[in-house]
Amino acid sequence: MKDIICIGMALVDSIIKGFDPNPISASGYRAVSGSLNVGGEAVNEAVAAAKLGMDTGILCTLGADDAGDMVVGMLNRYGVDTSFVLRSPEHPTPVTTMFVRDDGTRKSITNNSHRYNFHPENYASVFTGSKAIILGSLFRAPFDDPDIIYSVLSAAKNAGVKVFADTKLPNFRVLTLADLEKALPLIDFITPNEDEAKYYTGKENPSDIADVFLSYGIKNVVIKLGAKGCYYKGAALSDDTVEEIYLPACDIEAVDATGAGDCFVAGLASELIRGTDIHDALKFANACGGICTTAVGAGTALKDREQVLKTAGIIA
Repeated sequence: MKDIICIGMALVDSIIKGFDPNPISASGYRAVSGSLNVGGEAVNEAVAAAKLGMDTGILCTLGADDAGDMVVGMLNRYGVDTSFVLRSPEHPTPVTTMFVRDDGTRKSITNNSHRYNFHPENYASVFTGSKAIILGSLFRAPFDDPDIIYSVLSAAKNAGVKVFADTKLPNFRVLTLADLEKALPLIDFITPNEDEAKYYTGKENPSDIADVFLSYGIKNVVIKLGAKGCYYKGAALSDDTVEEIYLPACDIEAVDATGAGDCFVAGLASELIRGTDIHDALKFANACGGICTTAVGAGTALKDREQVLKTAGIIA
């Protein structure tokens, strides 16, 4: 039994920092730095969870190519179980080009290799033996197909597995919350960032946004607010009370926000599995996301659970 299985995209990020749009020649441009980093939502979440002490596996697909070897090598280095990684000679490993601004925010360029939908529901025995699964991410392949989403979530819930669903804005196939009406009540925690939350709900205020997600039967909503921290709202309890929590971000100077949201959800899931109460679990997750932004590359700066507990102020 694994503590956490992360399901979704695995890729290589080509990160360009400090890009100067003014050409130095007819075909040449400059940037402060360029680096290759293993990434993808499922990879970032799995590595973060493993660093935080979770027995972690990943279910994803990679090409039978050098980029895929790079991903597997990094996962193995951090102790993530790669037994469930599917290697395909027909589909190359996705490579994303990311332009990172001075304030740590970024824009990315994807390509057709990101569109391949593998079928994680065909490997239910992998994740139904775990304590929790993290979908990284809802609305992106492979979780941009309502049938795949429902099949995976049904298998997980029938086995008593806790479901965390991170989200992304659509890139190739567009789904709405209504398209997933049957599957959404099977989600225990959904963790959109502010832009994603506004996009899918049409609301601006975090409380109103959360109410839309809750109206679809999702149990708990966590909205990642970047430099403003995070907001939590849980479904009404038996006495009709609703728990709301707002936490400010950690006082950290951001360098690169790549993977910060993935580290956040991995931290949240790992602490809740340990039995931590929701308030401290959110503080811990906030610190995970904040630490991630202090270095270039997803999860580069995140070291271990003790580092996060100190950053969160939970221990001295």
